[in-house]
Amino acid sequence: MSAPERTDGAVGAWGWGVSLAAALVACAVAAWVAVSPGGEWGLFVATIAIGAGYLLLFQLVLRRIPADTPGVWVVAVVTILVAGGMTALVPSNAALQFWAFPALWALQSRLVPTLALTAALTVAVFLGFAVSTGDQPGWQVTALLTQGISYAFNIVMGLWLRQVYLVSEARERLLAELTAAQDQLATLHREAGTAAERERISRELHDTIAQSLAGVVLLVQRARREFAGGTLTDDTLQITEDAARAALTETRTLVAGSAPVELHSGGLASALNTLADRFRRETGLEVAVEADSGVDDVLDRERDVVLLRCAQEALANVRKHSGAQRVRIALRQDDAGAVLEVGNDGRGFDPHSAPAGYGLPGLRDRLALVGGALEVDGTDGAVRLRARVPRGGDA
Repeated sequence: MSAPERTDGAVGAWGWGVSLAAALVACAVAAWVAVSPGGEWGLFVATIAIGAGYLLLFQLVLRRIPADTPGVWVVAVVTILVAGGMTALVPSNAALQFWAFPALWALQSRLVPTLALTAALTVAVFLGFAVSTGDQPGWQVTALLTQGISYAFNIVMGLWLRQVYLVSEARERLLAELTAAQDQLATLHREAGTAAERERISRELHDTIAQSLAGVVLLVQRARREFAGGTLTDDTLQITEDAARAALTETRTLVAGSAPVELHSGGLASALNTLADRFRRETGLEVAVEADSGVDDVLDRERDVVLLRCAQEALANVRKHSGAQRVRIALRQDDAGAVLEVGNDGRGFDPHSAPAGYGLPGLRDRLALVGGALEVDGTDGAVRLRARVPRGGDA
């Protein structure tokens, strides 16, 4: 339970002040009825004075005592004395305890001190009955019965309300923890998204711009050798310019976030032929393409891009590492989806010990994102790269 009500670290709230004022007005009305006509008006005046004084004290001082401090006990003791004292003036003022009981429950969060305080209030009001009705026969029975029922009702209602409060507090705590967990999850999601986007851009840079620039470097070296030998031709310069323009186009495409330029004018089969023509011009190697045009019907654009990147990486490895003379690119449809194979007659290698420059881990990661897989065989003097992807949307 919390103090009435513990708002901003203070005991009390306007609701308790209003309910106390209403209880004191009821006590004043009861006192008025009890003393008129011809009664002792001093008791009525004393009731008004004590009630007004307690209300003023509660509003100005008691409700501002910080919660869970020794000052809370001061609030409890004053409340008990006022209830007992007003009952001693006029017996009907014992009704004030039906405000005081909830207040005492609200002042203490621990159960045992709360039961002790409400028991003290019950005794104080009983003693008030002794003062105000002690000259009447049988007052003890009436007072005991009244206070016994009041205390029993106080315990039942107090325990029930306390349990409701504890459940509500636990629910609020769980809600706060859930909100914090959701905020943390959102932060992690944003960070994961940022990392994934950074990784995607890194792959795109490696598979496109870096490879294109590497080709430009090799073409410039070729042009330099031809220039030194006096055999430089306009065709070599044109190929170099086209490769540089292709790198520029890839850069703009990457910035725009659209599909590779090779896929703009047709499907994957057409893009592979375009890629092979460019590679053939830049390297002078023999490149054969066997592409099943029906593949475009079973793959979506995302898988088209993945297979095209695989082909680009494979050709880049041929250019840099293989020493091959002939390259074969095959694209076919199968029951699961599509298969891209890139082979060459160059130097073989162990794919499990290939250096990072081959870019095979990046290809495997890219294929895994669409449910595909990569197989590389390079141990028998030739190299074959096989990339498999499922049908579009069935990854």
